[in-house]
Amino acid sequence: MLRRAGVAGLLAMIALGLAPAVARADDVRDSQGQVLRTLGLSDAWRISEGLGVTVAVLDSGVDPGHRDLAGSVTVGKDFTEGSNPPGVEPLRLHGTYMASLIAGHGHGLGGGDGVIGVAPKAKVLSVRVILEDEEPGFRKFNTAARYENVVARGIRYAVDRGADVINMSISKELATKEERAAIRYAISKGVVLVAAAGNEGAKKPDSTGFAPYSYPAAFPGVVSVAAADGGLRRASFSNRNPSVLVAAPGVDILGAGPGDEYWVGRGTSQATALVSGIAALIKAKYPKMSPALVAQALAVGATRRPKGGYDTGTGFGIVNAPRALAAATKIFRHTLTAKGRATYDPARPLGRAVRPVQVIHRDQHKINLYGGVAVAAGIGAVVSLVALAVFVGRTRSANRFAEPVRAPVSTH
Repeated sequence: MLRRAGVAGLLAMIALGLAPAVARADDVRDSQGQVLRTLGLSDAWRISEGLGVTVAVLDSGVDPGHRDLAGSVTVGKDFTEGSNPPGVEPLRLHGTYMASLIAGHGHGLGGGDGVIGVAPKAKVLSVRVILEDEEPGFRKFNTAARYENVVARGIRYAVDRGADVINMSISKELATKEERAAIRYAISKGVVLVAAAGNEGAKKPDSTGFAPYSYPAAFPGVVSVAAADGGLRRASFSNRNPSVLVAAPGVDILGAGPGDEYWVGRGTSQATALVSGIAALIKAKYPKMSPALVAQALAVGATRRPKGGYDTGTGFGIVNAPRALAAATKIFRHTLTAKGRATYDPARPLGRAVRPVQVIHRDQHKINLYGGVAVAAGIGAVVSLVALAVFVGRTRSANRFAEPVRAPVSTH
């Protein structure tokens, strides 16, 4: 049961070091200042605030009653149902935290207190596909076969309910064909998928020299996000591999928690939520823009570009909202969507069972002819080998009776 054993722990949330943060909500916005400036949000909000866009948060659940998210959250399906004992309510910490970074609108006079998200006018669809580590059903959830493809089912659910962007601040070591098919389905419907590159970057690189690949981030078509530290370099924990497209701040990021609390943490989870927010800004401005072009705008608009233009630590650089929107303005009319009768169905997995080649006609005359040529060539090769062996034998016999040749001896 190797497959079952490999499931354990693969759907764990990947935020690091969560801790209670600022007690007073009016201090929260000041604490967000550096991140807001890094992303250039004051300029971006003159163009787009995410109005009309729905971001599905595939996570541990979102608290719809938090004052900084109230009125913006639709609670969708819980794909983890049955993993916790009866009567145990989900903690919803990680999911609420991510949702606030994406679409928090603050509270108080003019929304000036509390957490402001990257796309404050966007809506959130909460889809529960993981449990917090502390929940009693965590082990059951990560070992029971029935929950193996909850991410794939969550993606399809979100697409079918109108999501424009899907945020996946989650990490798995192994991919499944169901997830790959679900991602192709989402892309075919114009949905942008954003996922965390993973937090194993501090470990010793594998034989390829890279940190491990993380799924769903490493699937083609998904925007894979790394985390940057306060100096906008790759955070020590952030995975480095060729799946990484862009990076965003991921250290000491403040966000909302259930029950009107505020938390601070670090991880590629937080960076992913920030990038999903920028994707929401782009989709609000250009609703029909294809996922591939949104990804291109994020990459083209990045700042702090690595030497050479790309590296596996921060991808094409640190995301920047107004620059991404400007890049989107130049390319949104284009399309990278294949059309026509021969277009592959994105809902089907790639590859199919190999079938025997069907022989339509046998030309017996040519079969006999080429078979005869092959036999003749084989006989000729055998004759040649025999002749060569006889010749070598005679040469050795002649050498046995040859007189030795002595060199003259010099007396000098």
